[in-house]
Amino acid sequence: MTAVQAPVSAARSAPEQTRARYPDAKGYVERDGVRLFWERYGDGDTTVLLLPTWSIVHSRHWKAQIPYLARHFRVLTFDGRGNGRSDRPAGAGAYDDEQYVADAVAVLDATSTREAVLIGLSRGGRWAVELAAARPERVLGAMLIDPAISFMAPLPQRQAFSFDEELDTTEGWAKFNRHYWRREYRDFLEFFASEAFSESHSTKQIEDFVGWGLETGPETLTLTQLGAQPASRSEMEATLGRVRCPVLVVHGEDDQVRLHAVGAAAAELTGGQLVTIEGGGHCPQARHPVQINLLIREFVESLGGMAR
Repeated sequence: MTAVQAPVSAARSAPEQTRARYPDAKGYVERDGVRLFWERYGDGDTTVLLLPTWSIVHSRHWKAQIPYLARHFRVLTFDGRGNGRSDRPAGAGAYDDEQYVADAVAVLDATSTREAVLIGLSRGGRWAVELAAARPERVLGAMLIDPAISFMAPLPQRQAFSFDEELDTTEGWAKFNRHYWRREYRDFLEFFASEAFSESHSTKQIEDFVGWGLETGPETLTLTQLGAQPASRSEMEATLGRVRCPVLVVHGEDDQVRLHAVGAAAAELTGGQLVTIEGGGHCPQARHPVQINLLIREFVESLGGMAR
């Protein structure tokens, strides 16, 4: 594993929206030939690691959290493999859950971070659980936001359609299909974004999501679906049961991607606390940022993390 820190003044590789705060340090860490792009904000005593989510978007999905949290804590983000400025390796095995977990550890090592509070959205919530179970000495606590916990309360309308087979319909969740992605990738992004942001007045969040999704492609996104994930409910429950750090689960009441019951199950199986965002969808960090930011700060402080 190698790490390279890039100067903060270095030109960005692609145009992007103006940021409320730019990183104090950034760089790449290479692990098994895959380069991962990380950023650090602030220099507080306690580190908060904002994990990647599904590689359909990159770390800018935390843009509403970074400026606030960096005033109080040391904040790390990184683009998950498959999007942003991180590499897009070939082969489904490159997108196994264990790869994302190992990537998070590599970023902690590259930034000289002994331990951190993990914050994970959707799949990032599952990776936070897997990291906390596998490397407890690196994790102070884990906050799971609308976590994608496999086999827990699956969405019926999503389960009705095959991902791999050609379908005779393209309505609704039938768009979550590898063949449809190849033909109509942007339409899938627009559909999925509308499900993720089920709240009214989410036009800007949907626009951001689609734009970020276009920075990867259907081939890479398909590989993320084929990579190894928990194989059974019993395996997922066993992993949740091995988590020993404090856990806070935050879940939108109206989540149309992962039902609220998923978050409730995750809280029960980890012995954690459950907070429900009334009327919230799948991405409350973007639609309810003040509430999420305060919950993160309160959670970190409850672990003994001192805010500046």
